[in-house]
Amino acid sequence: MQPREETIAVGSTRVHVLIGGRGDPLLVLHGAGGNRGWRRWMAAVAEHHTVYAPTHPGFGRSDAADWMESIDDLARFYLWFLDVMGLPKVHLLGHSIGGWTAAEMATMRPEALDRLVLVAPTGLKPDRGEILDIFYHSPAELLQYTVHDPASVPEWAELFGRTATPEELEIALRNREMAARLTWKPYMFNPRLPHFLPRVKTPALIVWGREDRIVPVICGEQYQRLLPNATLRVLDRCGHLPPIEQPDAFTRLVRDFLGRA
Repeated sequence: MQPREETIAVGSTRVHVLIGGRGDPLLVLHGAGGNRGWRRWMAAVAEHHTVYAPTHPGFGRSDAADWMESIDDLARFYLWFLDVMGLPKVHLLGHSIGGWTAAEMATMRPEALDRLVLVAPTGLKPDRGEILDIFYHSPAELLQYTVHDPASVPEWAELFGRTATPEELEIALRNREMAARLTWKPYMFNPRLPHFLPRVKTPALIVWGREDRIVPVICGEQYQRLLPNATLRVLDRCGHLPPIEQPDAFTRLVRDFLGRA
């Protein structure tokens, strides 16, 4: 099931969006690495849901947004995006900083969400350990921290197995700069978020890789404690990219959870 590509204007900012599938809407928010395209798990989930996968402002081929300064701003942007798309209620799935964005959206407008899926989200300061400084490491070094076992990643060759083109390198730098703008001070967390998460009664699924070396799994336990209706699922032999590292197991978790809506 192949998606279509659209450019959607939200106010004066245009974002590139992949849309595909059929069924209840699912908004998918990517992490700091950018939109990785229409992946295997998305195609499987799109058999039962209409997937909307935008590229954040300042990332990829979306417009710049120098006025944005925080994940709060990105969360408010995507609530506006839902209004523009005519989607009064959606399932929401976010990974890493996209998961943090999804959590902020849930605290702002919980009635807009049917079910919430948070995949290794940032946003909370770990009770123990720390979130890796992703801006200190080169992209090659960061990939080693991100994925637990490259040999087990079905889409490794397509995603990471070739030399990047000049255009792809330019986009990667753009993504990195915008991610830094949104997450730098304080680094990768919002000290106010824990006080607002208990408001969110939305059923939530939290997915983590046990070997995540970017965001420690203890953050998943913290999200589970703070969200009143949350379930935590931890995948063994998995790093920071559960949808990419274990797409079949991840798809089963998501389809089962959304299927109970």
